[in-house]
Amino acid sequence: MTERCLVTGGAGFVGARAVRTLASEGRRVAVIAKPNESLWRLADLEAKIDVFEADLVDRDRVSGIVREWRPDAVLHCAWYVEPGLYPESPKNIDCLIQSVRLVEDLIAAGCPRIVMVGTCAEYDTDAGFLREDGPVRPATLYAASKLATRLVVEPLAERGGAALAWARLFYLYGPDEDPRRMIPALIRALLEGREFPATDGEQVRDYMHIDDAAAGLASLVASSAHGVFNICSGEGIRLRRIMQMIGDGIGRPELIRFGEQPRRDWEPPFICGDNSKVRSLGWRPTRDLAEGLRETIEYWRRKP
Repeated sequence: MTERCLVTGGAGFVGARAVRTLASEGRRVAVIAKPNESLWRLADLEAKIDVFEADLVDRDRVSGIVREWRPDAVLHCAWYVEPGLYPESPKNIDCLIQSVRLVEDLIAAGCPRIVMVGTCAEYDTDAGFLREDGPVRPATLYAASKLATRLVVEPLAERGGAALAWARLFYLYGPDEDPRRMIPALIRALLEGREFPATDGEQVRDYMHIDDAAAGLASLVASSAHGVFNICSGEGIRLRRIMQMIGDGIGRPELIRFGEQPRRDWEPPFICGDNSKVRSLGWRPTRDLAEGLRETIEYWRRKP
């Protein structure tokens, strides 16, 4: 087992759940969080993990943390993902540069295992079910920056003797998600009795509970496997069906106004992944979508 794991972006939706999973497996976990960044997702764990305040733009500070803490593995989740703004933000270029520098510093410190978070948006989505060896065609600056990061850091890691896994995350949901994203925004609107303008909902997406995604990332941390891995459910479902399940669960399906919102220009009709490669490591998703949505609805019912 990897004993010491450093997580960047550990205050975020994905990073925080990964921290919980890694800590529950008995690892010593440290988190790099921006100065004054809220760790509310980890409030009950702060006494059990190490927290380093640092912005990844401060390379001296970050490289110092790596040298002093000497992780056996690093899970790099940090990226700019503000809903509605991140797809074409120039901050993606900053994240690319910071990610490359981080890998250089990890190699210099002798870190043997690196897991980095990519995105399904790197793929050419016209290819149908998306496989790791399939074609890529990023349609946004965000996706292009993720893909460019992988293309740069993979040879760096190989020459530096580090095993690097690139985890392409698909669509996630669950407690603690940013309330501006689709599923929590829909739940909150219906709980408050507000209409929710939606697209036609015919887009097919591969959705998975955040806990399953965190377990998938932890399985990569624990392995020595390298290359690209899809972290996804492997099952496609129409957005209309997901929204109807939420509407029925809350008892206000009539508030969902299908067709009132246009689809975004870059939005593909079908995104679903093949997860057989990561399943070969012993991981598999365990959370049923209907159960997970019910849990998420209850989370937002209780949350002030």
